[in-house]
Amino acid sequence: MRKIITALAVLAATSACSVAASGAQGKPTVVIGYQSKTINTVTAGTLLRKLGYFEKRLGGTYTVEWQDYDTGAPITAKMVAGKIDIGSMGDYPLLINASRTQAIDTARTELVSTTGYNLRGGLNMVVVPKDSPARTLADLANQKVSASVGSAGHGTLVQGLEKAGVDVEVVNQQPPVGASALESGAVQGYAQFVAWPGLVVFQDKARLLYDGSALGVPTFHGVVVRQAYAREHPDVVQAFLQAQIDATKYLHEHPLEAAKSVAAETGLPPEVVYLYNGRNGVSTFDVTLKQQLRDAHAHDIPYLKKIGTDFQDIDLGKFVNDSYIRKAYGAAYDTAAASTVNPAAITGTDAACGIQVSDPAKAGEIWIGDELKPAATPTCLLRQVASAAPGSVKAAYVPDTETGTHWFADKAVWVKDPAADKNDLFKPFTTAEAADLYVKAHPGAERIPYEEARKAGGSV
Repeated sequence: MRKIITALAVLAATSACSVAASGAQGKPTVVIGYQSKTINTVTAGTLLRKLGYFEKRLGGTYTVEWQDYDTGAPITAKMVAGKIDIGSMGDYPLLINASRTQAIDTARTELVSTTGYNLRGGLNMVVVPKDSPARTLADLANQKVSASVGSAGHGTLVQGLEKAGVDVEVVNQQPPVGASALESGAVQGYAQFVAWPGLVVFQDKARLLYDGSALGVPTFHGVVVRQAYAREHPDVVQAFLQAQIDATKYLHEHPLEAAKSVAAETGLPPEVVYLYNGRNGVSTFDVTLKQQLRDAHAHDIPYLKKIGTDFQDIDLGKFVNDSYIRKAYGAAYDTAAASTVNPAAITGTDAACGIQVSDPAKAGEIWIGDELKPAATPTCLLRQVASAAPGSVKAAYVPDTETGTHWFADKAVWVKDPAADKNDLFKPFTTAEAADLYVKAHPGAERIPYEEARKAGGSV
């Protein structure tokens, strides 16, 4: 990076232990650090807190203090100081957390579970103003891009820029600040993690320029615990992980209700929350520590060293500890850890095409009223949208034709391919670059505006 504005805060280390504090009625207090608006962590944060599963699992023996932050950096700072016991954050912040704490016996942390992941990297994206002339990441060369330095979104930006062979000026900002900077024109790009890119696009304040799925590198969020705390209070760690499993099951079984709950707690639009956390959403929620995610962490380390975080080498083998989640999960752990099938799949019969939803790579959903209706393909989804009553569609979700990343149908870039089957005639893409590549490789295919695709889809 040519320049990083606003250096990372210096993290001070102390040996204080938060459990020493007493909560209500003299009970020991366990402190949880989470990011309410980072909705890939809701099963260890926002949703878990709302459901009360952790407190129930503890059986009233502890007072739980929940501390909410915009990014993982302040959670790590407080874990270094012994003031947070359990925290959740993204893959790059997790590595920074390990680096900052490894030399301090009372603060050393372990990665004990995953919250959610995307095997291709779709949890992180780069957006630009709607009227920006940029069509590819390379078009942002030497311009200002807002990112939270050391975050997962920043990591994706660094890797994407390396592939594009260009450099930018990174402006280190918290996600809400960066969103405002993009809207005001102070920066020309905005690289962030779930759910910020989806939010600003949904609000019609930006368009997607670069989908992290183009990298093909897994991204995820996870849970860390202070090692010393876990050894002193294994019952608390087990209660937390069992509660996280409970919350994950609830999210799988009640995705719409979960999205509405998280939206109510965070102020995020439920349509945005569901994009990531719903059926076949951008995020797959699974507590197991999969090998693909461990490999991705090893892949990320060289990039983390490049972005000015004063990163110290770590032993990933010692940082990742699956013994706690194995115990909480039970005998089926290895089978679950080996699977990458999204347990919250879109199923049912497509009302427009009259066929069963069978291919996750093509399945979508339409949110009408208080119900989500399945679509077997994007073309079938267009038919349903076209036949819906005016103003009744809250959101429609389609998968990118190449990467499978779910996106808003009306924000997608559409291509008509006359050589395709009638139920696959219209192809959605998250970015213009991806659509252009498809058109170039398929003679006769052409880009068309969403409204034209919607009308044409309804008449096929």
